[in-house]
This record gives sequence, C-alpha cells and structure tokens, in this order.
Amino acid sequence: MGQDNPKGEILFVGAGPGDPGLITVAGQKALGEADLIVVAGSLVNPEILSARKPACRVVDSAAMDLPEIAGTLVSGYRAGLRVVRLHTGDPSLYGAIHEQFRLLMEAGVPYRVIPGVTAATAAAASLGLEFTIPEITQTLIVTRVAGRTPMPAGEDLPALAGHRTSLALYLSAGQGEGVGKTLSEAYGPDSPVAVCYRVGWPDGKTLWTTPAGLARTLSDEGLDRHALILAGPALAALKSGEETPKSKLYDPNFGHAHRKAKE
Repeated sequence: MGQDNPKGEILFVGAGPGDPGLITVAGQKALGEADLIVVAGSLVNPEILSARKPACRVVDSAAMDLPEIAGTLVSGYRAGLRVVRLHTGDPSLYGAIHEQFRLLMEAGVPYRVIPGVTAATAAAASLGLEFTIPEITQTLIVTRVAGRTPMPAGEDLPALAGHRTSLALYLSAGQGEGVGKTLSEAYGPDSPVAVCYRVGWPDGKTLWTTPAGLARTLSDEGLDRHALILAGPALAALKSGEETPKSKLYDPNFGHAHRKAKE
C-alpha cells in the first residue's frame, strides 16, 4: 500500500495476447477499478478496455517515451488515482518493465504486477501443442533474434537453437531468411515451423511452414511483425501424429504421494 495514495500501488497488468477472454480475473478487476489506465495502445486489443468504468481516463503510450510514461504514472498516483499500466501479453516478457520500475522506485512510488497470458502459451493452446513432451523435449526456450536491440553474449539464435528443444521466437518475423537458415541447421530444413500471427485477435492465423520455406512464407503473407515463430521436436511430434512416450505422472505403474502404483 502506498504511503502517498490511499488507493494503493500502481498495477502493471498483462492484457494477454489479444483475446479479451484471456485476461486474468485479477487483471480485469484492476481495469474495472482503475481511474487512470496507461495502455500500450498499438499492441493491446481495445476491446479489453471495455471493462473500465466510464469515468476512467485512458492514455495511449504508443507515442510516449519512457520519461513521459513514468511521469504520467507518477502524477496519477500522486493525484490519488488508482493507476494501471496495461501491457500486452505478460509484462515480464519483452515488456520493458524493468526500466519503468527503476523510475518508479526513484520517485518513491510502489508498484505491483498482475501477470498475463503470453503469446507462446496462447499459441500452444490453439494448436493443441505441449511444449514439454516426455523423452522428446523438456525445455522451452523463449528468445528473439538481434535487431535494434542486440543480444547478450551466448544468447545468439544459433547457440540457443543448437539445444534442439522447443523454441518460441518473439520479435523476429522481420528476419525470416536468417532465422530459417538457423532453424534448418538445428532442426532440419523440412521440420515443421508454426508462424502464429496476432495470436488471440480476430484476424489472427497460424501458418505451417518449414525452416527452408520460412522466409518465403513470411514474405508472401507480408508478415514482419506481430508474429510468433515456433519450432522444435514438440511441433514435429504434433504434426506426425505418432505416439510419444507417456508421462510417469499418470502411469498406473508409477506411484507418488497421492497414488499408489498398481503393479
């Protein structure tokens, strides 16, 4: 609870990938109680804002820089308003929230995060995909390729794809040729790749392609943003339809704290 604002801390809320039904109950409650919502307007489905009360002020941060965003949050808080910063997906992934937190801490303003559904898990749900199939892959790597934001040492795509696990690539649709080449080397040129465009939005779609065909698919569809690229052995298992090793969790011959083995 903030010392300067009886209505509490600033809430950073994950809006989910686009579908208004995929915001959390806590997130929707926060929107319904807000007096001021600062929203990433170019990314968040405006239908999600229908949960707000009529008197709530909405500020679109799409054209604002970091000091302007932080200044709007701080001034709203100090005016005694319930303030929500609304991010797309889950704020902890490519949400640039760390830098906002630093400015709020310097201003002595408290904050809290309400998580959201990220595009990778929403895409998996729409595909009927499990990222972690026993004995096939037990790891999901969430990453991006270098663009205007460079990648830290050791986190380049060839190094990460070389692990040959499930892979979710954000913010990388504009570099289809390079991504396709790397995925070809890691998973094979004919392995399945899913391009998930605007997951959860009415115009969203999934395109199946391969590493060898990725650049052409992105070019033909005119996709250079708002598209998630999924690759890895879990997608291959999904597309093949072949039986995979079963989890021990539900194996009748495997006992655990809540169930005795039947064998």
